[in-house]
Amino acid sequence: MLEFPIEATALRIEQPIGTFYVAVLEARVLLEVAFSDVLSATLPADEKYYVLDGTQRLMQPKRLQLIADYINRPDAAFPNSIILAANYRQEDGLIEDDEPDSIEEGAVPTPSKRWSIEEKTDGSCVLRIPTKEKLAAIIDGQHRLFAFVNARPERLEMNLICSIFLDLPKPFQAQLFATINSTQKPVDKSLTYELFGYNVDEEEESYWSPDKLAVFLTRRLGADDQSPMKGRIVISPKKDEALTKLGIGAAWKVSTAVVVEGIMRLFTSNPKRDNTNLLEGSRKKRSEIGSMRKDRSPLRQAYLSDQDAVIYTMALNFLVACEKVFWSHATPGSFITKTVGVQALFDILRLMSAKAFEQRDISLTVS
Repeated sequence: MLEFPIEATALRIEQPIGTFYVAVLEARVLLEVAFSDVLSATLPADEKYYVLDGTQRLMQPKRLQLIADYINRPDAAFPNSIILAANYRQEDGLIEDDEPDSIEEGAVPTPSKRWSIEEKTDGSCVLRIPTKEKLAAIIDGQHRLFAFVNARPERLEMNLICSIFLDLPKPFQAQLFATINSTQKPVDKSLTYELFGYNVDEEEESYWSPDKLAVFLTRRLGADDQSPMKGRIVISPKKDEALTKLGIGAAWKVSTAVVVEGIMRLFTSNPKRDNTNLLEGSRKKRSEIGSMRKDRSPLRQAYLSDQDAVIYTMALNFLVACEKVFWSHATPGSFITKTVGVQALFDILRLMSAKAFEQRDISLTVS
């Protein structure tokens, strides 16, 4: 029986895509905490063997037994890494954020479920997995991992190399999967669609899900010369300890996940349901899902009517105002430049945007 929390030494990796960590974890640990949209493994009470869920939807189920046979060999080896996106909830497809909006006086805060990295003063890192809750989405390596269910029980102690991204939005997971596999062999166009809900090829904007649009607008904010967020948006954990390590070239930085979530909340309260509605049955355009559920998000109508330029301009002008009013005067380490501060500013934008959209006034005015 595994005991949590589990800690493992990790190596911090900086590459053009952003920051991730490499750690070694036993197969049984990964079976406990990892999942894919296609497969997951569970260990029933009082049982010694894991059970697979979702095998009927697996692209190549026969591969599991072939890989299991290889795992049982005395010379079995997996020198390539399993790629994980940690802090990603299986039930609703959103990033786990267990920091409540408010805590009642006298209440005991709930222990965090989030995977985290502690960076030591000597430069070493420690990965901490606090619970057995499935919060690690498998980007690449699902067949390799789940084949251990069919292998000999003692093989569950086999060490596996893992590349771990913290707080990586799902469209980036799909992009990473497609990129990795396209360099090895041609990608079946339906594969990325089935695993992540996104096509490898570019698709018309009218078919974009809320998170895909939010990622697109976030990338644009990170590259636009007029944007105060240019050079400040990075793929990294949402927590400030990791972001402070990336402060080269810009006074402060913010996680991609924070900006994506801030923008997405402007036009959807349930991105998972929207994505399901877009994909179920025949593929639909955004304009076709408006009647399928109620959503009071301030820019919901702008999303449904493909007014992406309006959403972007409003976000851009608001962030320019934030730069002039707050960020340009902020002292180093000010909360307004940290994760909680940026999240609070997006909350203000959400409150202001409904009236601005209704009055058709999204201009920039700073006195």
